[in-house]
Amino acid sequence: MSKEIVNWSGSLRFTPGTIAAPANEEELCRLVQQGAAEGKTIRVRGAGHSSTPLAQTTDILISMENFHGVVSREENIITIRSGMMLKDANEVFLEHGLALENLGDVDLQALVGAVGTGTHGTGRNLRILSDHLVGGKLVNGKGELVEFSLGTDRDLTLAARVALGSLGIFTQLRLRLYPAFKLHRKEWCTHIEDCMINLDRLIDTNRNFDFYWYPRSDEAKLRTLNLPGEGPDDIPFAWCQKERFGWSGDVIPRERDNKFDEIEFWLPIENGPDCFEEIRQRIKTVHRKNVGWRVLYRTVAADEAFLSGAHGRATATISMHHNASLPHDDFFRDVEPILLKYGGRPHWGKKHYRVVSDLKLLYPKWERFHEIRRGMDPDGVFMNPYLKAIFEQEKEGDR
Repeated sequence: MSKEIVNWSGSLRFTPGTIAAPANEEELCRLVQQGAAEGKTIRVRGAGHSSTPLAQTTDILISMENFHGVVSREENIITIRSGMMLKDANEVFLEHGLALENLGDVDLQALVGAVGTGTHGTGRNLRILSDHLVGGKLVNGKGELVEFSLGTDRDLTLAARVALGSLGIFTQLRLRLYPAFKLHRKEWCTHIEDCMINLDRLIDTNRNFDFYWYPRSDEAKLRTLNLPGEGPDDIPFAWCQKERFGWSGDVIPRERDNKFDEIEFWLPIENGPDCFEEIRQRIKTVHRKNVGWRVLYRTVAADEAFLSGAHGRATATISMHHNASLPHDDFFRDVEPILLKYGGRPHWGKKHYRVVSDLKLLYPKWERFHEIRRGMDPDGVFMNPYLKAIFEQEKEGDR
C-alpha cells in the first residue's frame, strides 16, 4: 500500500493503492489503458493545495514529476511540460522574457492544477490563469494522446481551461503569455467603512486591487499593484504599511506559513458589495467570537472557459478563511446560502457544499462541457467520488 497523501491544510487525507510516475507520454498512455481495463479510478497528484478532494483515489495516483521543461517557444507562446510547479514555471517564463498576466495570492500550486481549478488573482480587467491556455496535449480516458488548440478545436480548449482533471491528464500546456513586466506593490491599512465607501474608485484606479477585512477589529488591509508610474500615489483615508517593487512573478504572490481552510464564491460584480455587507453582518452577529480570520474580496474579468467562475460575467469573489486546526463546516455552511443568494458560483478548489443539481444551473455551458467530458472519458476513468457528486449524481445527505 502506498503512503498516505495529505493536502496543504491537513484537512484532506487519503491513501492510494498505487502511485505511478510515468517517464513519458507512451508510458502514461499504457498506464491509463491498463487502469481502464481493470476498472480503476485514476487521478493526478498536484501540490495538494486544493481544499476539495480532487486528487483523491484508492486506486491509481499519477505523479507527473518526470514531465518538466520547455518544449518550444514562438514569440509570446510557450509550450511546457505539465509537471511544473507554478513558482518554477514563473521563473522559466521570466528567463524567456515572458510572464502570466496575473497571479493569485500564492504560487505553491502545480501549474496544471491552477489551470484546472480556475485559479485567479485580482483586477477588474484581468482574467483567470486558465485564460492563457491556447492548446496542449493530454491523455484521455481511453489512453489516447490528444493534441488540441483554439484553432483546431475551440470547444475542447474552452472546456480544458477549467476541467478539474476530468478530461484527461495533461502532458503539455501551450500558453499565450505577455512580455515580462514589473509592478509596484503597496499595502495599506484603513477602516472597512472607508474601504467600502470608496470601493469602486479603488477597483477602477488600480491594475490590481483587493482587500482583507478583519472581523475582530473592523480594519481592512488594502493591496494595490500598478505598473511603474501608474496608479494613485496616495489613498487619503489609508496609510501605507509596506511597499515593494519588482517582477510580477515575485511581487504578486507572497509566502504564507499559516494553514487554513477556505470557502470562496464568484459573484456578478455588481452584487459583490451587498453580498459582502450581508456576510460581514452575519459574521459580526454570529461568528466573530470564533472566527478571527480575514475575509478576502477580489475582482476578475469575464472569460469564456465553460466551467470558469467568471464565465460570461465580470466578477467579484468573496472568500472566508478559517484556521485549519479548528472546525470550519458550521461557519462555511452558514455563509454559503448568502453567497448563493447573490448569484455565487463556488471556486472548484475551495470548500463548498453544492452538488450537481445546484451546479448545472450556474453555468450556461454545463451540458456542452459534459458532452465533451463523456467523449474524452466515456468509462469514467478519471471520475472519483467527489467528481461524481458534483458532475453526475447527487447523494443523500450531501446538503
